[in-house]
Amino acid sequence: MRWACILLPQLALDGVLRRCVDPVAPLVLVAGAQQRRRLHAVNPAAHALGLRRGMALAAAQALARGFTAVPHDPADEARWHALLAAWAYRFSSQVSTQYGQALVIEIEGSLGLFGPWPRFEARLREELGQLGFRHRIVAAPNPAAARALANVHDGLAVAGADAMSRALGQLPVQRAGFPPEVATAFQRMGLRTLRQVMALPRSGLARRFPPEVPRHLETLLGERDAMHAWYRPPDRFDARIELGYEVDSSQALLFPLKRLTADLAAFLAGRDGGVQRFQLRLEHEDREDTVVPVGLLAPERDASLLFELARGRLEQARTPAPVRALVLVADELPAFVPAHRELFDARPQQAMPWEQLRERLRARLGDGAVHGVRVHDDHRPEAAWRAEVPSANRSTTTALPLPLRPGWLLPAPIPLRGASPRRLGAPERIETGWWDGGDIRRDYCVAQLHTGQRAWVFRTIGDDGGYWLHGWFA
Repeated sequence: MRWACILLPQLALDGVLRRCVDPVAPLVLVAGAQQRRRLHAVNPAAHALGLRRGMALAAAQALARGFTAVPHDPADEARWHALLAAWAYRFSSQVSTQYGQALVIEIEGSLGLFGPWPRFEARLREELGQLGFRHRIVAAPNPAAARALANVHDGLAVAGADAMSRALGQLPVQRAGFPPEVATAFQRMGLRTLRQVMALPRSGLARRFPPEVPRHLETLLGERDAMHAWYRPPDRFDARIELGYEVDSSQALLFPLKRLTADLAAFLAGRDGGVQRFQLRLEHEDREDTVVPVGLLAPERDASLLFELARGRLEQARTPAPVRALVLVADELPAFVPAHRELFDARPQQAMPWEQLRERLRARLGDGAVHGVRVHDDHRPEAAWRAEVPSANRSTTTALPLPLRPGWLLPAPIPLRGASPRRLGAPERIETGWWDGGDIRRDYCVAQLHTGQRAWVFRTIGDDGGYWLHGWFA
């Protein structure tokens, strides 16, 4: 088997930066007691100001100004870790989160679907970049080795026990996954690399160190199978972004909304499902949350479509107070069946699937402004169709076979002025409707007007008057 380790060295910091409108501005995460706060992580802009991890917050404030300090929340970091595990689940059913700030996934069974490892790796990197998380990726024959090698390598892919052993042997003992006190003891013994530790007799190593040390060495070399708790995606999506300031305009909520819908799409792709209903909750100070429901006619998981639908609903919502946080909750996650697509699309850059267009129109104009049209079994042109609520499934209602009908039917017939039209075919008599008081007695025909247009005209039976115009042909 082959395994890949995705190391996320700045998981907590990246989780905060992806919420920021300007992620390149100086920002630090602070942790510790109120009177002894220290910098937990710094972004590149803050690093350029001379700020370093572990520095006291008071010292950082004395050294530089103009940076933003955000408290480090381990619960937020755990949520980002779980989100990325849900994303990785789409590539493999064996995903482990037991290594801190890292994901380990089995890739041997996925190479046939996603292509050879270089192509697979490029896809992982592209999607992680879109999600906003920095990373290092290493592939190795066992998960423990992949995790250890990711401490010092990025893009390394080793195949076979000999190549893995050579790569592991070059690791410094501090980066090989041993506890800090054990790595320090190795250094005091003059052991600098893992190769020197591997050369020691196992019996002596077991006498001088706790049992976990030789077990870890055996696991790295693939001599012992590691026990993993595999990730399983939950049946509910719940994500929250605290804005840190009060927002009065819906436009200011679009950036966090886009992040939330992108995270929802990644979560859905991981569990190979869709979403048909979800809620946006706008949190206020000292007021109840404003709930904005978003409903779709069919399950979807496209990030841009989910954002557009949520945006349309959000712009129509009325908030009683400024918004302090935005929450997206999705409880109903049905199976997702991709819509049928043609193999060759003539102009894909200008085309939009009907399902997406329908949902966007409903979000923008309201549910009542968009309806379907269904053929009705009635020969009268005015009664030959019915408006209906759009449905995810096409109607199976059958109608009577009718002769040629115009693409544009006028709301009501109008008298035809000017010269008599030239008939282009035999007339069609429609004489019906006596049972509901809407009876008609007409002779219809396709005709060409003196202007060259093709029209659908009729004359009333028993009336010597002129023609009436009822529709146009393209």
